[in-house]
Amino acid sequence: MSKTVKRVGVIGGGQLAWMMGDGAKSLGLDLVIQTPQPTDPAVSVAADTVFAPIDDATATATLAAQCDVITFENEFIHLDALFPLANQGVCFRPRLDALAPLLDKYHQRCYLRDIGLPQPAFKVFETPLNPDTQPFPLVVKARRHGYDGQGTFIFKDHKRFQERSAQLADTPLLVEEFIPFERELAVIAARSVSGEVVVYPVVETQQDNQVCRRVIIPAPIRPETEHEIEAIARTLLNSLQAVGVFGIELFLTANHQIYVNEVSPRTHNSGHFSLDACDISQFEMHLRAVAGFPLTKPTLKCNGAVMVNLLGYEYSQNDYLEKRQKLASQPQTYVHWYGKTQSRPGRKLGHVTVLLDANSQKHPQAIAQSIETLWYG
Repeated sequence: MSKTVKRVGVIGGGQLAWMMGDGAKSLGLDLVIQTPQPTDPAVSVAADTVFAPIDDATATATLAAQCDVITFENEFIHLDALFPLANQGVCFRPRLDALAPLLDKYHQRCYLRDIGLPQPAFKVFETPLNPDTQPFPLVVKARRHGYDGQGTFIFKDHKRFQERSAQLADTPLLVEEFIPFERELAVIAARSVSGEVVVYPVVETQQDNQVCRRVIIPAPIRPETEHEIEAIARTLLNSLQAVGVFGIELFLTANHQIYVNEVSPRTHNSGHFSLDACDISQFEMHLRAVAGFPLTKPTLKCNGAVMVNLLGYEYSQNDYLEKRQKLASQPQTYVHWYGKTQSRPGRKLGHVTVLLDANSQKHPQAIAQSIETLWYG
C-alpha cells in the first residue's frame, strides 16, 4: 500500500502552480515549490520553497527530501537529469516515462501516430526546403520549449518562409501539414494512480497569433464529436499510464474531422474556467490524482462560461487595479490576477471567467468582446 501523501512538490512556480493553492488547501495538502524567483506567483501559496531554476536536478533532490511526491507545472525540464532521482526512489507524477514521448514535439507526433490518434501529417524539418515538393500554407514548430505563440510559425508561401528561415537555422524544427480548421478545441482529462480517467467538457479556444485569447464553454459541437474527443483523451492517458491532468488541443474541420494539435502534460490554460464554472477545478483534480486520491467526474455548475485571458499590451510595472475593479464589477464575473510584477505584450497577467445561466441574453462572443474592451481599451 502506498504511503499517505501530505506534501506535494511542484517543479515550477508560475500561475499554474499558484492556482493549485486553493485545491491544496481543500485537500489538506502542503505545496513545496521549486522556482527561481521570490516574486514568482506560487511562492505566496507554498508551505516551503526551493529557490532554483526548474531544470536544476540538484535542487530537485532537495525538493524531494521535503515532500512525498513531485509533480510539474510546466514541461521545460531536464528529463535526463531527473531519471537518476527516479531510480533512487523519488516519486514523480506523471512518471518520467510518461513525459518522455511528449516533451519534444516530433517525438510527440510519433507517439500519437503509433497509438493511432488522428493528427496532421508531419516530418522532421530538413534544409533546404524545396518549394516544389512542399505545399503551402506550412506549419513549422520548434521541437522544444514553444508556448504562447513562441516557436510556432505559419508560412503562407515560400517567400514568407525565406524571410524567416535564417532566424530558424539553429533550432530543431518540425514541419506539419496545415489543417484548414473550422474551430480550435481543447479538453482537460485526468487519470488517477488506479487508472480511473475523468474528462472535462470540451471547450472552444480562440487564438490570435497562436496565443489563446478566449475560451467558450462548452464548445458548440455535436455530441458525436464530444464523444470522439473523450475517447481520444482516454486512449492517450491510458496508453501513457499517466497520472495527473493533461491538456489536449485539437482541430475540428468543416466536415467534422478531428485532429490532435498538441498535448500538454500538465494543467492547461484552456481549463482555467473550471476554477469558477465546475465543482472541481482542474488544479484540485490534478492534486487529487498525484496524491493518490480517488477522482470524481467534474460537472459544470452553470449553463456555460466564457474565459478571457488578460494579456499584457505594453511594457510596464502597472498592476492595472482600476481595470481589474471594473471587470470584477460585471455580473457573474470572476477576476484571477496572477500577481506578476512586470507587464509585456502578450504576457499572461490574469484571466476573467464569466458564468452563464439560463437567462443569459448576450452571446458568448459578445461577452468576450465586452471584457476585452474593458481590458484593452
